[in-house]
Amino acid sequence: MRKGLQNLENSENRNYKILAVDDEEGIIDSLSIFLKRSGYEFTGVTNPEEAIQKVKNEHFDLMILDFIMTPFHGDQVVEEIRTFNKELYILLLTGHKDLAPPLETIKRLDIQGYCEKSDKFDQLLLLIESGIKSIAQMNEIKKINEELKNTNEKLEKAYLESIQTLRFTVEAKDSYTRGHSDRVSEYSVLIGKRLNLSEEDLKILKIGGLFHDIGKIGVPDSILLKESKLTDDEYSEIKNHPSIGSHILSTASIFQDIIPIVKHHHEKYDGHGYPSQLKGNDIPYFARIAAIADSFDAMTSRRTYRDSLPIETVIAEFERCKGTQFDPEIADIFLDILNNHFDEIKEIQEKYK
Repeated sequence: MRKGLQNLENSENRNYKILAVDDEEGIIDSLSIFLKRSGYEFTGVTNPEEAIQKVKNEHFDLMILDFIMTPFHGDQVVEEIRTFNKELYILLLTGHKDLAPPLETIKRLDIQGYCEKSDKFDQLLLLIESGIKSIAQMNEIKKINEELKNTNEKLEKAYLESIQTLRFTVEAKDSYTRGHSDRVSEYSVLIGKRLNLSEEDLKILKIGGLFHDIGKIGVPDSILLKESKLTDDEYSEIKNHPSIGSHILSTASIFQDIIPIVKHHHEKYDGHGYPSQLKGNDIPYFARIAAIADSFDAMTSRRTYRDSLPIETVIAEFERCKGTQFDPEIADIFLDILNNHFDEIKEIQEKYK
């Protein structure tokens, strides 16, 4: 049965074309053997200029790119490719972490991930598998988007249906995400109402909350469902989910309003969050609201490794972290809800037990 599942997986992988670029012939040969064995359609080149031309003239789903190459480096290759192709999923290989390009460059060029070169390809395969899952969802969203150009009424209906379809895909992987996303959505709207936001803004908060963890579709199940403590590498994979989610949604114009929530709900007010280390008012406003709703639900939900925290502890934590983790003004609004209108919180919790 295991062999049958592997054959099925390899068969599905044949739908995806991977281009590898490395000026070392031996690396290309090794990747060729490794990825073809995994079922992917593989092309390898040693010349960066040839790679750029191939991306211009052929379709590839994912590129594996060496950083240090001649006649120019991998970030220069990406710089050129991004002038005509914004969607190609790119993974960067580095000889050593110290030789990786600056984080600012990686973000600016929308490089989805990078890892060090190794005799083993386990970490690279993990990144590829996550990338392929993201690409599959992007392709599905493109398909949906192409079908949504008739009337505004049909657009709205299909928009909501597509959100539910993709959200249920995530929920099927992680039962915690199911009630969590619903509650984060409603808590966000509750805060938004106290902030006197418009109905349109409340709708963005609602949908953004439902969809904020969609990037977990690109996190391997072995990590997402692990009950024991995560390793540093595994935690790094988990921390990729906001960027994965925003990348999944980026090709569809109908999702643009919620992307800031999806991408930045783990930023911290003092700039020590992720994925972009944004600080203060640089963090999108709706993402600051969702961050409070998300953290509250995480603290008050029972997990495999701990029970839910008492509400007194939660209140004390929000008091302690306002101005560092949380926007202090929004945190004060939420603290007022917790202290004086907790019946509204309890109603949401009862609704999504």
